[in-house]
Amino acid sequence: MNLTAAQKDRAAGVLLGMAGGDALGAGYEFGPPLPDGTAVHMAGGGGFNWAPGEWTDDTSMAVPIARSIAAGLDLRDDAVLDGIVAAWVDWAATAPDVGIQLRAILSRTEPTASAARLVAQAHHNRTGRSAGNGSLMRTAPVALAYLDDRVALADAARMLSDLTHYEADAGDACVLWSLAIRHAVLEGELDVRVGLGALPAERRELWATRIAEAETAEPRDFERNGWVVQALQAAWSAIRTTPATDATHLRLALDAAVRGGRDTDTVAAIAGGLLGARWGASAVPAKWRRILHGWPGLTGADLVRLGGQACGDPGAATDASKGWFDYAHFGDVSTLVRHPHDDGVWLGAAGALDTLPAEVDAVVSMCRVGTAQVPARIRHHLEVRLIDNNDPAQNPNLDFVLADTVAAIAALRAEGRTVLLHCAQAQSRTPSVAALYAALHLGIPIERALAEVTAALPAPAPKRFLLEAIARLGAAAEAAAA
Repeated sequence: MNLTAAQKDRAAGVLLGMAGGDALGAGYEFGPPLPDGTAVHMAGGGGFNWAPGEWTDDTSMAVPIARSIAAGLDLRDDAVLDGIVAAWVDWAATAPDVGIQLRAILSRTEPTASAARLVAQAHHNRTGRSAGNGSLMRTAPVALAYLDDRVALADAARMLSDLTHYEADAGDACVLWSLAIRHAVLEGELDVRVGLGALPAERRELWATRIAEAETAEPRDFERNGWVVQALQAAWSAIRTTPATDATHLRLALDAAVRGGRDTDTVAAIAGGLLGARWGASAVPAKWRRILHGWPGLTGADLVRLGGQACGDPGAATDASKGWFDYAHFGDVSTLVRHPHDDGVWLGAAGALDTLPAEVDAVVSMCRVGTAQVPARIRHHLEVRLIDNNDPAQNPNLDFVLADTVAAIAALRAEGRTVLLHCAQAQSRTPSVAALYAALHLGIPIERALAEVTAALPAPAPKRFLLEAIARLGAAAEAAAA
């Protein structure tokens, strides 16, 4: 189906939001609830000594699902599910954290869907329960396969759950959450009740009661969040009890999910998939996107592209396969000048990537770049979604993205890095963001900052929407400092 720019951003946010929550919670897993207001950091550590920004089993299990979707495969086909199960079995053989129920199943099954179902049922019969949260934690990408067909989505979500979780609660939770993610991508709304009608009639009232309980409690109240029901309740509680005024809702709600304690990575991963679907990839903080990574050797930027491919965005498919974006048709794109207020920041057009000064060791890209376009020696590369268009629908999180981007530049500079800030032509986005950086982090009044930045560039022409936004953000910063 044809998606708007905002819907594409939200679709790309599903996997990225999931991974962000997962990596945020990784270092707190098995810990107790934290007091309200406790700062939460993506610092890694925890029982499995995760690296900062490293996602865990939650996102790792979602990747083979997303890759199958991106390849155009139908998740209701057992041959496709065979490939997913095979990928899980291979991953589980060396993964540091798989989960008790999942390890019990994946270590005993042949790499086929039918074999996995039989082992899952046997596990249920042997233990008397199989409603852990391990199928809900990986369900987020399923929604991207069926944005145009809610019935097929409900069927696929339950089939994916049944591969490892025999109990009905697990399948129900996956159906509810997947349909909520679909709704958030398409409508920009958070509503987990939209999937109640897809459950068996005799189970709808039970789940309506469970959802209502989540809305009147805190994440910490769900002490058994390894159980799929309380994992869903804890995730929904974190989302609903956090004020949702703007894109900061994503980060604040994930902080709340982690503060709930216990199975922190999974609850936050579950919440992150839905929050990413509501607010978009552009709402995931740059400080997270810079360091997100995990099995099988992917980064946060890879997840953005994979999510776009999974929802059928042809632009995402191009981005994932193209090594180079040629902007020569715009004319001269070789602009490269120093920021007038910070010698450690260079301002440029896309062609500047071909002639980077040796001192540059970080790049902030505000236009599409190919997988081989940024020199391999650059270990710090941030891709920013900022569309150079006056239509406000193109940049639904505009103020957040601008403030977040300049904060990322300031953080790179605080680390002692020399930064290239660039867009395609260095005409609109580059001068606007450079001026805002000077205003918010160097104390230069925004009007003066813009005048001096544009004077340093050969052909500045900031778009109206950017001029209005940086004036608004600059004025707010000046008022706060007064």
